[in-house]
Amino acid sequence: MVCIHNQKQPCVYLLASKCNGTLYTGVTSNLVQRIWQHKKGVVEGFTQRYNVKILVWYELHHTMESAIQREKAIKNWHRAWKLKLIESSNPKWNDLYPEILQ
Repeated sequence: MVCIHNQKQPCVYLLASKCNGTLYTGVTSNLVQRIWQHKKGVVEGFTQRYNVKILVWYELHHTMESAIQREKAIKNWHRAWKLKLIESSNPKWNDLYPEILQ
């Protein structure tokens, strides 16, 4: 994975409640800020309700349009495909949030 220094970097991400737990797919132009919002529960909704706060996967994009297309595609995937995507780069389901803060 790549550290994110540019705040306006389109990105698709997956959050989890725990290893093999509830998953959430999202898109943003500011990953650090958006994950902080999920972690602090400042935005009401699915992630707050189900305590989905662990950043387990993310993918940088050149444009917001491509990020949104990828997010929509992943949201239509079977759960098993999402698990394989996460485990291909993060087999221990580590929280990647500290990595993007560097």
